[in-house]
Amino acid sequence: MLEIMALLACLNPVLNYTSIRQLACIAEAMLAMSGRVTMLGISRWTREGSRYRTIQRFFDTQFNWPAIRWLFARRYLLEDENDTVVIIGDEVNVTKSGKKTYGIGRFFSSLYGKAVPSIYFLNLALLSVKNRRSSPIMMEQITPDVMKSSSDKKKSVLNAKSGRPLGRKNKNRKDVELSPHLKFVQNTLKSLLTIVNTDLTLVYFVFDGAFGNNNALQMVRQCQLHLISKMRHDSALYLPYAGKYSGRGPRKKYGKKLNCRAIAKKYLKSTSYDGNIRTEIYQCHSWHKRFADMLNVVIIKKTHLKTGKVAHVILFSSDLTLTYDKLVEYYQLRFQIEFNFRDAKQFWGLEDFMNIKQTQINNAANLSMFMVNLSQALLRKKTGVFGQSINDLKAWFRASKYVETTLKLLGQNPDTILIENMTIQASRMGRVNP
Repeated sequence: MLEIMALLACLNPVLNYTSIRQLACIAEAMLAMSGRVTMLGISRWTREGSRYRTIQRFFDTQFNWPAIRWLFARRYLLEDENDTVVIIGDEVNVTKSGKKTYGIGRFFSSLYGKAVPSIYFLNLALLSVKNRRSSPIMMEQITPDVMKSSSDKKKSVLNAKSGRPLGRKNKNRKDVELSPHLKFVQNTLKSLLTIVNTDLTLVYFVFDGAFGNNNALQMVRQCQLHLISKMRHDSALYLPYAGKYSGRGPRKKYGKKLNCRAIAKKYLKSTSYDGNIRTEIYQCHSWHKRFADMLNVVIIKKTHLKTGKVAHVILFSSDLTLTYDKLVEYYQLRFQIEFNFRDAKQFWGLEDFMNIKQTQINNAANLSMFMVNLSQALLRKKTGVFGQSINDLKAWFRASKYVETTLKLLGQNPDTILIENMTIQASRMGRVNP
């Protein structure tokens, strides 16, 4: 308890002492408990003075979770000033049943491969390139009306008559009309920049293939950031026109169409072999007819040397000066946010909570993501004691809880060193890495 209180002392600017003490008590219970992480389950593992009603009051209180997670991450996870930090984002759904849960709807789940009754969250995290770890900062719930408005707009575009309407003039592709979903992401991104930009200078925003379009790119550029994302494998890319000007009319913009399966060797940056797989990475500046700006494109081409089968992936960025190795590295590290979702669902109750009100849902989801940061800080602080995984960390706190309770029942009051030694011995039974 004292160790967790010491870690949470950095939250004094945004939380009072009572809230910090309640958060420390709940965090200690979540670290030690087994079973589903619900308010009732947490109350059974807390210390004296933290009853079920106290847990309910905590979940009914509104907290500034982005500021809480940012202060904690800045103090313990992103303290290296020489580190490179980028913003990564993704969306996650939490399956729920019933009809009264705030924001419940049918959202697509990649796990089930179809739309399921669930609630949907947008998560933005700060990625430490040096440590290759992400720290969740923003967690905002997306309601069904936002997603429905976006889908209705797509349907209206698909159902529109083909051809150009009479009298329609050329439009500037930079002046785009953002969908409700993109506006929601933009507002969340601006909120993150407002909190963070006083201490960090952020340049890149990494998202998955859902942002591989011009509207998403312009939305990110409006936030003074560069986008790194992925395109469809069959995207039509054109090299810049390198011929001479004919002397009449506008200058040509699009040159030869880029064939991703047969790219000129002058764009080849690296070649590597892994068994029968040859990986070639190409980089060039290309145009896409639906994008307003020239793109920095990296093509990863894999060839099976025995069968001759070829597959490729197209990554792109709006920053034309970004090297190919950094672009590939940043996009690969975006997957760290998936590990955050895995830990939050498996250990910290993101899939378990049974709250139905808006404030309670917001607190439960954000608390689970805060525990991701707290567990990382604890593992980094005492790796030799806690082990190397969250299972080891929970085994330590569970053993500490059992030892403390047993000694209280025996009426003994040994010193701290003896208690720690007993905890080490007891935690070996449940640890993965003894």
